[in-house]
Amino acid sequence: MGHMRLNKIIADAGITSRRGADELIGSGRVSVDGVTVRELGSKCDPEKNQVKVDGETIHRAMTKTYLALHKPKGVLSTMFDPDGRPSLSDFVDFRTERLFHVGRLDKDSEGLILLTNDGDLTFRATHPSFGLKKTYIIEFDGQLPLGVDKSLLSGIELEDGMGRVSSFKELSQRWIEVTIHEGRYHIIRRLMEAVGIDVLRLIRTRFGPISLGDTPEGRWRDLNDGELIKLRKVLQF
Repeated sequence: MGHMRLNKIIADAGITSRRGADELIGSGRVSVDGVTVRELGSKCDPEKNQVKVDGETIHRAMTKTYLALHKPKGVLSTMFDPDGRPSLSDFVDFRTERLFHVGRLDKDSEGLILLTNDGDLTFRATHPSFGLKKTYIIEFDGQLPLGVDKSLLSGIELEDGMGRVSSFKELSQRWIEVTIHEGRYHIIRRLMEAVGIDVLRLIRTRFGPISLGDTPEGRWRDLNDGELIKLRKVLQF
């Protein structure tokens, strides 16, 4: 197999994404053959060298898992919460793979979130350069402000820079649908607040080419081959 980047080896083991692996390496939590490695970009041979994270030997995942989960409101987008609050692992705790989530939804938001042990896919799907589209439906209170669609499409100045949606559709008197490329912290909620929309519910219905479909709340399904082909095509690998 030869030498591979250490962050890829860690990601392939389902520990975290490549970006997360770099953070582990930089903080001195990774060792190779008993020697702590802190240099980003380090390589080793996973078949010859023993890699440990926090003292635990890791093993590359031989099979890949890709799940689409319908996250309920009130659940944290983390695989473990030290305070015992509801987390994503509560819905897949019987699975033997070490899964991690692709991107996040805030606690009060609902809808589609992907779970996988594929570090390469996670890295690409969350990297800003790929600009994966995410679609949300929003239940709101009151009336839509006049010209709100044009404001959101042209862009709103937020405290951390300009934010905009790439599409806007009024579904009914209480629901709208928006699509966005970026994934900044609470970006949808902050945009809605900036234009005077009172959000009651925020539900992600699509993540790139993957649709939530009719997956019930709190349940998950395996991505099918067609979905994976489309997702890999969008992510260029």
